[in-house]
Amino acid sequence: MTRIAVLGTGSYVPERRVSNQEVAAGAGVDSEWIIRKTEIRERRWAHSGQATSDLATEAAAAALESAGIGAHELRTIVVATSTPDQPQPPTAAFVQHNLSAHDASAFDVNAVCSGFVFALSTVEAALARAGGGYGLVVGADVYSRILDPADRRTVVLFGDGAGAVVLGPAARGGIERSDLHTFGEFTSMIQVPGGGSRRPLDPAAHALGAQYFTMDGRGVREFVADRLPLLVKQFLHDCGVAPDDIAHLIPHQANGVMLAQLEQDLGLPNAALHTTVTRFGNTGAASVPITLDHASRSGALHPGEKALLMGFGGGMAVGLTLLEWEREK
Repeated sequence: MTRIAVLGTGSYVPERRVSNQEVAAGAGVDSEWIIRKTEIRERRWAHSGQATSDLATEAAAAALESAGIGAHELRTIVVATSTPDQPQPPTAAFVQHNLSAHDASAFDVNAVCSGFVFALSTVEAALARAGGGYGLVVGADVYSRILDPADRRTVVLFGDGAGAVVLGPAARGGIERSDLHTFGEFTSMIQVPGGGSRRPLDPAAHALGAQYFTMDGRGVREFVADRLPLLVKQFLHDCGVAPDDIAHLIPHQANGVMLAQLEQDLGLPNAALHTTVTRFGNTGAASVPITLDHASRSGALHPGEKALLMGFGGGMAVGLTLLEWEREK
């Protein structure tokens, strides 16, 4: 099958900067507590007129420019999000229209904070089987709309943003393998309980706060510590790659303190850990592509180097992708 690589990257965060002081007051904590627990200094939140598709469109346009590809050349557009513009149609349809990518199919993927890696795997496989063509993969979330301002477990963590990549045929390098995992026994660990067919958002649900994002932070930390090192070890074994061969680690930006511990636990001695969490917070499905874009544009990634993309989040879901960087700065 045709080898598929990342040909361009892009990202976008809203202009509004939200300080630790702003979110701390309602949550009953202070800035020092937030930094000690998360390493986050600030995050970006969308203004009232911005929806997920608006952020996604900005990131997509930047990725297309980076790749030197026109929107009319796209075969497919997939948006990974758990905060869509509306329940239907898919947010990707709005992005397709905004870009005038009239020949592209468009649909959404929801694997929460793992969504981008799940979407990347889906589009890569489709293009490889089709023998080529170009695909656009976007991770975008506007979590600020579903946060309880009094819940210190969530409101201090999350920001809004979007990241995107253009995929296409590669003469060298490219995506080598992806593995996707879901542990459905932990579905209650991260959730928005209201708004679906099981619990519609009626007045009773609103009174219970069912419209808000909830998270068992301790449970998530234990899940990550227990599961991810073993999954990564098995993944690299299946890829035939030694831990020493990984030059870059680009994980979901869940929490800066968690990532520092995870870096130690993974046992990747030569991997540079790339982070954006201190500036943008946890941006959900956008965090991996935002961080990839910043690493690319900084010149940190060099052709031939191997990078491990790692998403983890609600479901509970884990997505791993190994790629050999192909694109020049």
